[in-house]
Amino acid sequence: MTDAPFEIIGEDRPSPWVLTCDHASNRVPPEINGGDLGLPAQDMDRHIAYDVGAAAVTRNLADLLDATAVLSNFSRLVIDPNRGEDDPTILMKLYDGSVIPANRHADAAERERRLNAYHRPYHAALEKVFTARRHSAILSVHSFTNRLAGRAERPWHIGVLHSPGDQRLALPLLARLAQEPDLCVGDNEPYSGHLTGDAMDRHGLQHGRAHVLIELRNDLIREPAQQRAWAARLAPILRQTLEDAGLARQDAPTDAGA
Repeated sequence: MTDAPFEIIGEDRPSPWVLTCDHASNRVPPEINGGDLGLPAQDMDRHIAYDVGAAAVTRNLADLLDATAVLSNFSRLVIDPNRGEDDPTILMKLYDGSVIPANRHADAAERERRLNAYHRPYHAALEKVFTARRHSAILSVHSFTNRLAGRAERPWHIGVLHSPGDQRLALPLLARLAQEPDLCVGDNEPYSGHLTGDAMDRHGLQHGRAHVLIELRNDLIREPAQQRAWAARLAPILRQTLEDAGLARQDAPTDAGA
């Protein structure tokens, strides 16, 4: 892992799938308050700082699918790469009951600095990968907590998030997952699958690229064995989803993104 705000894995792999992991890391770069947001370690190890387990699932899936993956390398609390630049939640000062001390007094200039240093380079990397391919199917990998503070337990094992504007991947994926009798599958659960300006809107919907976002419950993917097991389970389902959607054509990257 480098100090760059993103990591690209297997850029020349031929699979139509391109995996993204917006909340892959809880890393706080050293130039942000000396690499410390002022939160206790237990907060930095939970969902408010990153999507627990999602990065490892993404890496394992990328290997199994022979797919390219792009992962962030900074905490969502530094600045949230899944949010649009005008989203008021892009730089959180309070999240799920925890005040983020190093963000409390962050002003517009600090927000702009973090956009330039982390958010914009990450999205430029995504766009470079996507534009280098004539055909791609975007899978965004996230995880969610089984319970928010003061809220009811969430029953879903996996959620499929999508927009009414493009369901080419979501509907066949939901149909495939419905054949798994031991899974509780959420259709746009635990929350809505579309927010104007978010990563999938920006790179998928606005460009006509087929895309879908999955959310895995993070208590199910915290350990390496769980992460490998879920990747192994999902890989054939995702291959079949491409077949069902008529998007299974392999397409090696061109130099369009160079």
